[in-house]
Amino acid sequence: MESSSPTRVLIVAHKTAATPALLEAVRERAARGDCRFTLLVPAAAHGLHKIVDPEDVGRSEAEEVLELALPLLEDAAGGHVEGLIGAPAPLTAVMDAVNLHGFDEIIVSTLPQRISRWLHLDLPAKIGGLGLPVTTVTARERVKVGAGA
Repeated sequence: MESSSPTRVLIVAHKTAATPALLEAVRERAARGDCRFTLLVPAAAHGLHKIVDPEDVGRSEAEEVLELALPLLEDAAGGHVEGLIGAPAPLTAVMDAVNLHGFDEIIVSTLPQRISRWLHLDLPAKIGGLGLPVTTVTARERVKVGAGA
């Protein structure tokens, strides 16, 4: 009898990587079936780095996010959660992660609509264009977009 491999779920977050809404979404996803989670934190470009060379940014802020969020996500997932630091542009970071590591689903965690740059850029819909199911988690709601939604 063949055993199916676990679903590979990519979590994309930065400022919201350790929020109760995301932790609850991970708990719910883990309860629905065997899956493995990876947290992707885009490296943040600040100040002139956003204009001059956004690829040349320090990783320390993203490393701090991983250090804080991974133990909480592991508790919510009931197992090990991998951590990745991606390119400063979140869509580029997601595309790189999907192409290099392969994922089956994506959870995007954002700030609330009124202040979320990712939602203003329509990031979840753009990620949905990759053909994977995408769940968007904000402080207020969870919305499915993309293939299989």
